Amino acid sequence: MANYKLSNTAKEDLIRIHQFGVKRFGIRQADKYFNELFEYFDKIANNPFSFESVDYIRIGYRRCPCGSDTIYYRLNHDEVEIMSIIGNQNFQHQVIKRKEVR
Repeated sequence: MANYKLSNTAKEDLIRIHQFGVKRFGIRQADKYFNELFEYFDKIANNPFSFESVDYIRIGYRRCPCGSDTIYYRLNHDEVEIMSIIGNQNFQHQVIKRKEVR
């Protein structure tokens, strides 16, 4: 398995993370972290079962920590779906908010 796709929520999360990084750390560091997230997407796609299952959050989801964020994903046939990227400091708020939306 080496394919992944980003959900619309994950795409929005990437934009938010990059914008925050630019404001807080500057463009160079924001770009570096942004690229690191994509390296992690590749790691997840290549070894999706290497990371923790979090069925207690949402059935079928797994997570992979990356810096101060956590990547949430699920397996869909032979593809990894990156569902969201949530900052550790925002975990409770974001998970509750996103459960209400679905």
